Amino acid sequence: MSSHFKDTLPEKMTNVGDRITPQAPPSFGEALRFWVKLGCIGFGGPTGQIAIMQTELVDRRRWISGYHFLQALNYCMLLPGPEAMQLATYVGWLLHRIPGGLVAGAFFVIPSIFVLLGLSYVYAAFGSVPWIAGLFYGLKPAVLAIVANATIRIGGRALGHPVKYAIAAVSFGALFFFKVPFPAVILAAAAVGFIGVRWRPAIFAIGSGKDETASLLPVTFPSPEHTRPSFARALRVIAVSLAFWIIPLVVLAIWRGQNDVLFREGVFFSKAAMVTFGGAYAVLPYVAQQAVEHYGWLTPTQMIDGLGLAETTPGPLIMVLQFVGFMAGWNQAGDLGLAGAILGALTATYFTFMPCFLWIFLGAPYIEQIRTNRTLTGVLSAITASVVGVVLNLAVWFGINVLIPAGRGIDWFALGVTAIAFLGMQRFKLDIIPVVAGAAALGLIYRLLF
Repeated sequence: MSSHFKDTLPEKMTNVGDRITPQAPPSFGEALRFWVKLGCIGFGGPTGQIAIMQTELVDRRRWISGYHFLQALNYCMLLPGPEAMQLATYVGWLLHRIPGGLVAGAFFVIPSIFVLLGLSYVYAAFGSVPWIAGLFYGLKPAVLAIVANATIRIGGRALGHPVKYAIAAVSFGALFFFKVPFPAVILAAAAVGFIGVRWRPAIFAIGSGKDETASLLPVTFPSPEHTRPSFARALRVIAVSLAFWIIPLVVLAIWRGQNDVLFREGVFFSKAAMVTFGGAYAVLPYVAQQAVEHYGWLTPTQMIDGLGLAETTPGPLIMVLQFVGFMAGWNQAGDLGLAGAILGALTATYFTFMPCFLWIFLGAPYIEQIRTNRTLTGVLSAITASVVGVVLNLAVWFGINVLIPAGRGIDWFALGVTAIAFLGMQRFKLDIIPVVAGAAALGLIYRLLF
């Protein structure tokens, strides 16, 4: 067991009434194997990825409690960038300090980097590949089942009181029916929690829902040293992060010049990383307009095709920016050949995701400290209930797009695969990997036959 946990956690899991005390945390190698697995099966965009982490980290492995998981998710959803990748980074940091956060965040995207590089080359050199669409035709309903399964579990743990159900319901309605901006929904929930913890503190207290799984670092235990913030630590994190952010830009400027496509990619995707509030779908119109109309890196048709490719790979949907970078290098760095396209893709990916580590390593220690503050935990408790509504909104949106594609009526094949996958996980406790693999195989077979 890691030395910094020895004084804070019991050595094994034991039952105490209806509560479960934490088990010994995973070794670095055990956690690394999970992060690699997550990067390979993280389909379905943020909703599917959060659902997978909820199932694996909270329900099966019990490395972190449902409450602590949602508290971390609350913070990540307030940040620019892909919240699912940042959530993995947060948990990795919590378990094994900065090295744990680095491998968790890196392997969240590394598998998709290689998959999308291959697909991008095939697309640029030979055109679209129909059989890939067949595989992921079956995959999407499986992801929908994973999302539905996780939404039920998240709701069961985060709610438990009529007031919290009301917060979740209002949040869902505001997002789904009235298209209220996501930040406004979260701020409103925070205000409810701020007032509610004074009015009815028991409702907004930690553990007032159904989550009886003890936190990996519960409020009754002292936090490990690395979760305690300090001004000196914050300065080190900022200095190192800025160095990793700025030095590559300087190298590109010296090597290729400030008018070269690779340097322009670095600057553009650095700016995009700062404004990607609300997820990939919120930033895509901005990226598409700039990449297509302003820079001329690719055509509108290629942008749409790139989104389709990104949706068929593991990892966050924002990986579509890697496709944009690949096509920019393919079209405008011709003197480098294929290497120019690959460097374009890697440049886009690096400057999109590098800032995410700064947000987590800088802010997570402060989030950990406020877990013992009654007012702030009351606010986060209300936000957690609101997040259930947010996740439900994403699940319903995803379900509509999978089961009723483009308003063409019900896709009965997708509905059938969703039902089978959901039943398999709910009733027979099937693991995610066989569910995903089986659904993809069914989709390929169906496309080949029909």
